Amino acid sequence: MTSAHDAFDFTPPSDRREMGSSKWGRYDDDVLPLWVADMDFKSPAPVIDALEARTRHGVFGYTSPSEALKTALCEWSEAHYDFRVEPDWQLWLPGVVPALHIAGLCLTEQGDDIVTLTPIYPPFLHVAENIGRHTQAAPMKPPEEGHPYWQLDLETLEAAITPRTRMLLLCHPHNPTGHVFSRQELSALADLAERHDLWICSDELHCDLLLDDARTHTPLISAEPRLASRTITLWAPSKTFNVAGLTSACAVISDPALRRRFRKACLGLTPSDNIMGQTAALAAYRDGESWRQALLTLLRGNVELIEHYVARWPGVSWCAPKATYLAWLDCRKAGFDQAPQQALLEACRVALSDGADFGWPGFVRLNFGTDQATLEAALERMDRVLAG
Repeated sequence: MTSAHDAFDFTPPSDRREMGSSKWGRYDDDVLPLWVADMDFKSPAPVIDALEARTRHGVFGYTSPSEALKTALCEWSEAHYDFRVEPDWQLWLPGVVPALHIAGLCLTEQGDDIVTLTPIYPPFLHVAENIGRHTQAAPMKPPEEGHPYWQLDLETLEAAITPRTRMLLLCHPHNPTGHVFSRQELSALADLAERHDLWICSDELHCDLLLDDARTHTPLISAEPRLASRTITLWAPSKTFNVAGLTSACAVISDPALRRRFRKACLGLTPSDNIMGQTAALAAYRDGESWRQALLTLLRGNVELIEHYVARWPGVSWCAPKATYLAWLDCRKAGFDQAPQQALLEACRVALSDGADFGWPGFVRLNFGTDQATLEAALERMDRVLAG
């Protein structure tokens, strides 16, 4: 029987080390890199074709988001999230990390506090200090007996909020745990935001990578429309279609006053729109759906493969992700006398991301956005050290 992804080429290129890849260039040639959130697959053919056509045009002057691009994102949102977005809600800019900083700059003041949930994508932990604010970290509730999944810990989050807390940085779906927040959790967050008068910047980059085919992504402001006047939603094709290097993302802001405030803050801090990134985004949202579905089939198979190996490792546990191509492994009982990321790099020649960078030492993040052969080779190396 052929699999759903057989019609697409998910064979990783063999020359990533020679093509300026951060993922493949950071470590020695004998290391298998499963760290940074960068898949090993070529982008969908329509994206490559669109970039080639744009290159042949030969003129790469300043640009601005086309009506076609804005319409494509509106149609994608309505088709995939059952959520209507208007074209004028969209502010395209070069990446999500700059957007987090700009949001902090324009919505908070020097000395204010910015709160986020940990573990978390490392830049979240540095935004506040980078702009003269303070980070407040609120740990999530890890899987344990009685609740086998990562969850929002509302009491801990509320306790972390100070009289100077002005903003919540949210990652939904959650990186690195792969947790998909429930409607109940989003409602509780909305109550808290209103109670403490918080701005929210919601990074929803992994929203098109839900691994449960019975679920669809619910944007925060779709689940909780009352938050629209205080929320900046960040979307991008970068993770889903593997075009992160083209640095193009969209801040979706439905409230006109908040949108004007954010747009003004961007002046002088962001370059002109990325013409190639927007070309890729348009092609991805218009013609990338069948490729995305095939990708999801491949990723689900990779989750099953990881599950098989983790079951063999008595010192390692995990909660299979509900979204993303990232596995969050608890290695605190693995018996290492150093950080597990470093121990596995030295012993197995497999490069993972260090949980300490996400605010949770003792964990590692494994990027399974690669072909099954590469993933299995890495897991086999780890198995020699971790198997009971």
